[in-house]
Amino acid sequence: MGKLDGRVVLITGAARGQGEQEARLFVAEGAKVVLTDVLDDQGEALAKELGEGSAVYVRLDVRQEADWIAAVAAAKRAFGKIDGLVNNAGILRFNELVNTPLEEFQQVVQVNQVGAFLGIRTVAPEIEAAGGGTIVNTASYTALTGMAFVGAYAATKHAVLGLTRVAAVELAAKKIRVNAVCPGAVDTPMTNPAALDPAADPVESGAAVDELYRKLVPMGRIGRPQEVAALALFLTGDDSSYITGQPFVVDGGWLAGVSLF
Repeated sequence: MGKLDGRVVLITGAARGQGEQEARLFVAEGAKVVLTDVLDDQGEALAKELGEGSAVYVRLDVRQEADWIAAVAAAKRAFGKIDGLVNNAGILRFNELVNTPLEEFQQVVQVNQVGAFLGIRTVAPEIEAAGGGTIVNTASYTALTGMAFVGAYAATKHAVLGLTRVAAVELAAKKIRVNAVCPGAVDTPMTNPAALDPAADPVESGAAVDELYRKLVPMGRIGRPQEVAALALFLTGDDSSYITGQPFVVDGGWLAGVSLF
């Protein structure tokens, strides 16, 4: 018996990183997953690996309402219902706030904030029709504090947390729980773009990341995407049945404070 037996969960940004690990864990726990992303080759390969009866890949640009409608229709054709959503897709841009171009700020807002809004608005009625379920929004450590050079990102993650709380209140009577995971630094291509650069030395870039977070994070290391996936599983399954509207920080103690030594 898995913790998600009988569940059908749509995951955005599922082709790699946290979304990929959430998909793998959810399938291992008995769920059928709808993998969505704009990285088609990686998404299709993951769906094939997970198995036709357990996963289907659907292209979804989270900024586009029409894509959401099409993804829901594809999910229902494949598995008959949707009773879970993980709004995981997101982008990160580094820039000093006063030097951030408007186009860049709006791009981050469209993916991180508008994408989460469209996901909630489009999928919540399907979850209600299925008899209830869960929505897990990926916010961030920066949804609860500030950080230099990620102003657009932090603004959108504060907004995602606000959407989470409002949705939790409005959807509770429809048997839908809504919570947010708030990761700190996690070892994914978004946190370490050098991992995607074929010219970069993976050993050198990995060592630089390790050194940075050994200093910043009380636990002395960067997080693993599997650790975020485990939290998403908890919030999607029945172990969290009396929890809604809450942010859950998974950051190795980063938000707790700064170590002097």
